[in-house]
Formats: sequence, C-alpha cells, structure tokens
Amino acid sequence: MRRHEFQPGRLITGLVLLLAGVLYLLDSTGEADLPWFAVIPMTLGGLSLAALVGLVTYAVRRDRREAISESSDR
Repeated sequence: MRRHEFQPGRLITGLVLLLAGVLYLLDSTGEADLPWFAVIPMTLGGLSLAALVGLVTYAVRRDRREAISESSDR
C-alpha cells in the first residue's frame, strides 16, 4: 500500500463522530443519561473544528508547494 499524506481534518472528523457514536451507545445501554440535544452541538462544533483544520492544512501545503516550485524554477 502506498503512503498517503496525513490529513488532520479527517482525523478530527472521525474522532468526533466516533465519540458521538460511543455516547449514543452508552445512552442506549443505560450507562449514561445523555440528553439528545447535548450531542448535536458537540458534533457540529467538532465538524466545524475539523473544517477549520482542513482549511489551514490546505493553505500550508499550498504555500509549501508554491515555495518548492519557485525554488526549482530558479
């Protein structure tokens, strides 16, 4: 399998959705008493954070690609 670039936005998305699923699982088994409206803001906040991290990652990588292509043009 070829190596791929690390994408922290997708990592955060996966962890947030995994946490939401675990919380709902704990709620359904009776281990935790979780109101339904507590998970939705947490999920939306986590997805917003993941989008922000993805945009920052994209901007940093784009700047590095431009710097590398400028140095190879000289």
